[in-house]
Amino acid sequence: MDPEGSRIQDDPDVKVMMAGSTLRKVKSRSWKKQRHFRLLEDGMTIWYKSRWAGRGHSTFSVSEVEAVREGHQSEVLLSIAEEFPADLCFTMVFHGRQGNLDLVADSPEEARAWIQGVRKLIHKAQTMDEKERLDQWVWDWFQKADKNKDGKMNFKEVRKLLKMMNVDMNEEHALHLFTMADKSQSGSLEIEQFVLFYKMLTQRDEVWKVFQDYSGDGEKLMLEELESFLKIEQQEGERSAQRAQEMIDQYEPSETAKTQGAMSLDGFQMYLCSQEGSIFNPEHVDLHQDMSQPLSHYFISSSHNTYLLEDQLRGQSSLEAYIQALKRGCRCVEVDCWDGSDGEPVVYHGHTLTSKILFKDVISTLKEYAFKASDFPVILSLENHCGVEQQTVMAQHLSRILGDTLLNTLLDGQVPQHLPSPEELKGKILLKAKKIGGLEGRLDETLTDDVSDEEEMANGDAESPSAEDLPAESLKQNEKKSKSKLSRELSDLVVYCKSVHFHGFEHARLHAKCYEMSSFSESKAKRLAKETGTDFVQCNTKQLSRIYPSGLRTDSSNYNPQEMWNMGCQIVALNFQTAGLEMDLNDGLFRQNGCCGYVLKPDFMRDGNTQFSPEKPEERQDYKPLRLSIQVISGQQLPKVNQKEGSIVDPLVRVEIYGVQQDQAKEETSHINNNGFNPVWNETLNFVIHAPELALVRFVVEDYDKASRNDFMGQFTLPFTCIQAGYRHIHLLSKDGTAIPPSSLFINISISELT
Repeated sequence: MDPEGSRIQDDPDVKVMMAGSTLRKVKSRSWKKQRHFRLLEDGMTIWYKSRWAGRGHSTFSVSEVEAVREGHQSEVLLSIAEEFPADLCFTMVFHGRQGNLDLVADSPEEARAWIQGVRKLIHKAQTMDEKERLDQWVWDWFQKADKNKDGKMNFKEVRKLLKMMNVDMNEEHALHLFTMADKSQSGSLEIEQFVLFYKMLTQRDEVWKVFQDYSGDGEKLMLEELESFLKIEQQEGERSAQRAQEMIDQYEPSETAKTQGAMSLDGFQMYLCSQEGSIFNPEHVDLHQDMSQPLSHYFISSSHNTYLLEDQLRGQSSLEAYIQALKRGCRCVEVDCWDGSDGEPVVYHGHTLTSKILFKDVISTLKEYAFKASDFPVILSLENHCGVEQQTVMAQHLSRILGDTLLNTLLDGQVPQHLPSPEELKGKILLKAKKIGGLEGRLDETLTDDVSDEEEMANGDAESPSAEDLPAESLKQNEKKSKSKLSRELSDLVVYCKSVHFHGFEHARLHAKCYEMSSFSESKAKRLAKETGTDFVQCNTKQLSRIYPSGLRTDSSNYNPQEMWNMGCQIVALNFQTAGLEMDLNDGLFRQNGCCGYVLKPDFMRDGNTQFSPEKPEERQDYKPLRLSIQVISGQQLPKVNQKEGSIVDPLVRVEIYGVQQDQAKEETSHINNNGFNPVWNETLNFVIHAPELALVRFVVEDYDKASRNDFMGQFTLPFTCIQAGYRHIHLLSKDGTAIPPSSLFINISISELT
């Protein structure tokens, strides 16, 4: 069995990759080293090593590569452009937060072969169905375990393989399965026999039980049996009959069963493991929400200090950070601008050791990548620390580079009563910054104001180390310094996102314009939420508000965004470069609606007269609490935490609810000793959800450790409103948010009204 078939290996570009090439790996202008790269026989793994590394080598899978860029399309390759022409250069971009791999070939033909070859392999990996994917996975394990490369595996090799696969099986049982698979009684398994062994090993008794409950003869599900399973368990309702037939056509591998209008256990398992059988409702995956409401009616995926790849004090500033955030569907990016030494404004975290990049390069990157993941508008949040001259240079760069993409006039020439919609602003970049006067009429005075939002807040809030450590006198000095003039050219580019100082909710109610918006530090936002939660929710129906992390988070850690969404705050800016719970919640919320970076707020957060308070959800007019019951049945092929050959995990599952205060809850299963391959829990966790429209549900798998903190293994987060009830699989993600197939959880979910 060769899962790749002969087709892809016969491709001329793939043949070049399999033969191998010496390519230069480039990390900086001074670090350029030759490495030998080749594609292994599995057609999926790229192997490379240095000529001097002895037996040491590295590998990565094509499935980890998101795209291949041609020519000088990375900061590193641009820096050596004079030395190596564009037709020799290419960049492999990985999923998640892994850094790029910049390479230079010896000839344009060789570069071309690698660029086209990797693209073909990525396409192949993306278009595999579930069965091909599983076959590929089994094939990969066979290759890993077949140490002497004779295409066979003896029992000793199989036992080692089981350990590698996270299975701690007693020797007798393993030998019994091995003997059954060894049809030729040769004492070793070839690939076909190994597949049989693997099938016996992965037989899912818990799926078989569900199948048995509905199958009359225990062999197959007839059309009407499948229909009643869909109606009763999966809550498919009226469309169950139509769905049953479609599922047999789509998932049943046996032609015999198909002609009988039936589904075998194999087909049933294929359906349960597919995207359709996943916990995430497929109808919510694509763009499905009304996009014609005012901008203030949406949660907007937003990044803080977007230019940073690491911490806030000495990390690297990089254009790649913008590309990565935009790729993740981020729709509000931040630029911190300072006067550059040669008249060109620079972007970095002022008064720190973070490196600097040119403002004009950031804008060029924005122009190229703004609308690759989503067509909906991007807000460019400007933290402006420049003098008037370089502000004017910034205005010129914005107009010249962005052209028509930059929105610099009112859409219909009318001063708006409410903000335009994402639909009306498609393909546009909006500048958020200070503005001289308003939209009602141009005033001639020059504006003297605190030019930077965050500096203004830091001075008022004792939020940053600089504000906390300085005596009052130098704080006053600081405030004077931050007063500076605003360039008319830059001011004129601000239309619907005028930054203003916040003077309280009463003032906002009486005087605020819909195009005016304020920024709040996380601690100020929390304080306002506690003191005047309903006022905050009301204010956010008309105006945008932006929340940013405390200046004390110099390690680029994040605050919990859920508390801000509970108040209807739209632009909740997070450090996208930092993986963890907070970014899992952000990814979870924005996973719906086509990952377009905009999610429509619940209706009770869009009504200007709303009385909703996150502290008291039960006082809402149409308050309907729900009961969520999750039976955690089993896990499949969970990832190893410790790569040491003998170590096997002790997994447990925790379900966490994030939402209004009353909904915050965590429940977990017991841990299973020494089984990451097919642990079975069969434990039920129960929750009551008071504001389901705001709740997020996070499934976390950890390796239990009684002596120290549990190790993270995988997670999946989604909005409560996107959950499909019934028997479902959860396809786990790594800490970085990337897929780790075929790791999954099998659960049974029921949602009912609380009576």
